[in-house]
Amino acid sequence: MSMGTFPDGDLAGFVRGASPGQKLRERLDDAVPEEFFTYPGDLTARDHQALTYARLRRAGRAVPPASELLDDPPALCALLERAAIADPALFHVMLLHYTLALGPIIRFGGADGGGAARRALESMDSFGTLLMTEVGRSNSHLSPRTVARHDPATGGFVLRTPDVRAAKFPTSTAHPALPKTACVYATLVHGGKERGVFVFAVPVRGPDGTVPPGVRVVPAPETTGLQVDYAAVLLEDLHVPYEAWLSDGARVEADGSFHDPAGSPAARLTRSMGIAPAVWRAVISASAAVTRASAGMLLAHSAGRSTLGRLAPRRPLTDYRNQQEAVLGALATAYALTAVAAHVKARRTSADAPAGGPATAWAPWSAVDRDLALLKAACTATAQETVSMCRVHSGAPGFAAVERLNAYRGLTHAYMNAGGDNELILYDTARAMADLDRYTPPEAEPGPPDGGDPDSPRVPLFLAREAERRMRDALAARVRAAGAAGADPFTAWNDNLALAARTATACADRVTLEICDAAAQAGPAPLQPVLRLHAVNWMARRAAGLLDQGVVPPGWLAEVDAARRRACDELAPRAGELAAAFELPPVITEPAAFLTGG
Repeated sequence: MSMGTFPDGDLAGFVRGASPGQKLRERLDDAVPEEFFTYPGDLTARDHQALTYARLRRAGRAVPPASELLDDPPALCALLERAAIADPALFHVMLLHYTLALGPIIRFGGADGGGAARRALESMDSFGTLLMTEVGRSNSHLSPRTVARHDPATGGFVLRTPDVRAAKFPTSTAHPALPKTACVYATLVHGGKERGVFVFAVPVRGPDGTVPPGVRVVPAPETTGLQVDYAAVLLEDLHVPYEAWLSDGARVEADGSFHDPAGSPAARLTRSMGIAPAVWRAVISASAAVTRASAGMLLAHSAGRSTLGRLAPRRPLTDYRNQQEAVLGALATAYALTAVAAHVKARRTSADAPAGGPATAWAPWSAVDRDLALLKAACTATAQETVSMCRVHSGAPGFAAVERLNAYRGLTHAYMNAGGDNELILYDTARAMADLDRYTPPEAEPGPPDGGDPDSPRVPLFLAREAERRMRDALAARVRAAGAAGADPFTAWNDNLALAARTATACADRVTLEICDAAAQAGPAPLQPVLRLHAVNWMARRAAGLLDQGVVPPGWLAEVDAARRRACDELAPRAGELAAAFELPPVITEPAAFLTGG
């Protein structure tokens, strides 16, 4: 898993990554200027949303064409990272526009696919959104009840939502004055048979926001979690032209016969979900970006702050181990997630080739790209935990003086479900592991290197591999035993979902540690101790599972705590350098700017 070399040979070069080039990066940063990092006061919810979309339009017209961005993951991720730290709502609508609206049109529609819908999105005359999940059933993306039927009279299709439980939700379509174009996931029914899930490019609000006949939009209550114009959408015998069908090579012949190169409805579902890798790369990159920003904010809050506790009055806050370990741990996690983001932006994924992942039971994501889906689940969970910790350790100012940490937490929390539910990804990953379906367990090793010393950079990887192998073996044995005792597959797995989640998490941990180990070896020398702290913190967080699997002995956690203290003592003098390499805009690290009129 070579990470290659990083430009400039320093930490800032590592954070920026190998591409895009300097000129393009400056262009992308200029597309999201510092004025986008705040909102004027006294805006209504709809005014706030309108300004977010106006900024999206301004950014979209300042950057390279969508087709170029979608073909250049580092460039698209750099733009989305900037949007994420500026404003999570802007990130969300930008991600929808590029990866989940234009992405399917360009990927599945061919050179001329999408027609007017594509032109409206590429010019930013309309904003892209997604109509995939349905409100009334879980796992609805596996078999949407929204149906598309070919209309021989017009040559087009008729899209229909059978009832309110099949309404598409959540969608970003509520604002009454904004143009919206949706990629609609629907089950194509032809010749009396379900032919699979296909995508249709459909205008759901006109240039002035008017809803066309056949579309019903029901605004959802306002929320502060991720401030977007959420709504449910029902399609009531909506007629769309043939070019709205993003057929990906499928076709309806003049004689009414249907042909699909995918070969089966199951394979068609996987192909239709093949746009997910672009989403996962962006979400992983954004998770790293907001974690960097949160760590920088926590350091700014903590540095130079004195305490009045009676144990040691006037003692600097960062002299206390809990605060010091929180600050340095957040910085270390930010660097680890940055390493993972660099890895996924550089790797070839099944988005670039026909899908060939393992069979899935709960969701289609692992069949598209198991490893990338798993890293998305791991990174969002880690980012959410770290951002939340930064908010708590920033005290009242972290909650009330600035909305940013709350917004970052809302973003990372939302994407634990959005873009593929994390738990379902873990379950399908564990199922593939148990079945050895395109999965090879780590090989057993005779014993821990360097005597199991927690200070050794080789020990965390040994522990991760050993825990993963043991958990996988235990899970497979339990499921086999349940089946042998007469349990049906649902019962066999349903009784072992907790272990399944831990097993897949162990796999994600091992992959992440391997990526970080490769980054530490290939990256600048100052990166090694900070990633070592991340590994030490990982050992502490996973101590329960490691002890449960017998990978480490009783009393071992005290050794890890001592190793963490030593790692923090080494890094503490460099905390400012570590944060400076994030190159955060000044507005990010000024949580009390309102006091000075900033």
